[in-house]
Amino acid sequence: MANDFTSGQLDPEIADLMGIQETTPAPKPGFSDLFEEEVHIDKKGPEEVDLSRKSFDIQTVFQGKPKPYFRDKNYYKNLLSDQGETGRRVHQLLTQFATAKDPKDRSVYRARLTTAYWELAGHVAVRVSPEMPIYKRLLLRFGILSPTLLSAEQRDVISRIIVENETGEPIHYQDEWLTKVAQRAVRPSATDEVKKARLDDDQKTVEIVEKRQGQRQAELSLLQNKIGQLDELESNLLNHVQVILRHRTRPEFGGLKDVFGPEQREAISQVNTILRHLSNLDRDIKSSYNSLENMDEELQELREKAEGVELSVDRGVVTSEFQSLRQMSKMCVGRQGNHFPILMKQYFRPNIREICTRENVINAMAKVESLDPGVFERTFKGQTSRIVPHVLLLPNFGDTGICWEPFERYNRASSRGRVAIPLFPKDVEVAVISALADLRWQVAKERAQHYWMEEGITGRYYQWFQEQRLRGDVKDYFIRDYILWITKESQGTQKLERDVRGIFWRMMPFPQPVKDSLKNRGFVYGELYKKDVNISMSDGY
Repeated sequence: MANDFTSGQLDPEIADLMGIQETTPAPKPGFSDLFEEEVHIDKKGPEEVDLSRKSFDIQTVFQGKPKPYFRDKNYYKNLLSDQGETGRRVHQLLTQFATAKDPKDRSVYRARLTTAYWELAGHVAVRVSPEMPIYKRLLLRFGILSPTLLSAEQRDVISRIIVENETGEPIHYQDEWLTKVAQRAVRPSATDEVKKARLDDDQKTVEIVEKRQGQRQAELSLLQNKIGQLDELESNLLNHVQVILRHRTRPEFGGLKDVFGPEQREAISQVNTILRHLSNLDRDIKSSYNSLENMDEELQELREKAEGVELSVDRGVVTSEFQSLRQMSKMCVGRQGNHFPILMKQYFRPNIREICTRENVINAMAKVESLDPGVFERTFKGQTSRIVPHVLLLPNFGDTGICWEPFERYNRASSRGRVAIPLFPKDVEVAVISALADLRWQVAKERAQHYWMEEGITGRYYQWFQEQRLRGDVKDYFIRDYILWITKESQGTQKLERDVRGIFWRMMPFPQPVKDSLKNRGFVYGELYKKDVNISMSDGY
């Protein structure tokens, strides 16, 4: 068995499978060629969350013109040529895996190939950059090791997936996310490690900037809410003033204006109240502007200090982030799933609507939000904002999405959380809903903190879980029921336990039009609707 992927000693069929032609072996790269070069990348500042966006833009274009990704006959060779011993090992194990006849041998080679592939992908990831060759980018984005492992139809589908993010939504393929981490445009994902390496001064400066940026966004969100209240008060003031100015006349005295009537006197009383509120609100707005001005001055000083920060990639951070993404992939696949990391034709269907592309995920998330308007809402200091999490599209064959973290540790007010979704699931809708269900649970749990078993939706659901004497992870049950809530119960198909339906109806209510539609779809929905009416007529639960 050949040890070098450029040798001509392979069986012709296997060589053809791998897309290899007989060529003169390329010089073996040295260690310094692989690992000593400096990779420079444009450093981005910490991102700002646009709190003004209230919904997703529904996507109507799902694919573009086919790109010539796979026309290069040396695709596979070029991918492995500069990977040294790791590349040769992957090639050798892939060849053994492809030619193995005995199922036991094939299983052994599969496991070894999986380990070698992750090592290869790690070597590629650590040198991520916007100028990365397309075959390395496709390895990170889709798990494509060799185009010949896919059918012609599947290659065509992959080549039509839209490359750039033109949606404005924080949805990232794996290579895009690693580039953002390398650029320090986003914080690395949180890990469970207790001890962390001591941060250098540059990284400390970047973290302070990110923290102050989050505080500024939170203050700006509060200011926007206050200005919204100001607009509402001014509108009410104008309406009441117009009532005051509409005098009746006295015809018997030549049409002179009459005195204020009861309606006008009530308007005068309301105007006085509004003016007091306006005065108080103006004081609060002035305070917010002063706070923002001070924050901007501090941020400017910090940015000037960060101007000299080294622009080369922090490879340790990228390596650590890639390991986090690998762990996310394992969680998406689950214990019993297909953990094979290489994209192969037998593992996915050549239909772009059955792949979790950026556009498909946006539309699926929009559908969930239309049924659960609070799924992305977060309340801070009385101000509720819509904050869509970072969505990481990972190249694996998992069935469910997961929430890695509901928000960043040092900025709970306005930071995005992290959810991961498998690119090649059995069902796109279920993969997205399960990720958002996990997000729902973790945000509610963090909000309730150590009272999560007693308060909020986690408390209500946990108490039901205990009453039923169920075993297992309570969150897994919640995710399963949330999927049924969105996919079945929203359509009037009764799939949940009666008590769970009641909890969801009150804690994660459907929009009113959906409720109005459901009230006539069955006795149980009619009863829940009547309870809503009774509650609205009282002062609460």
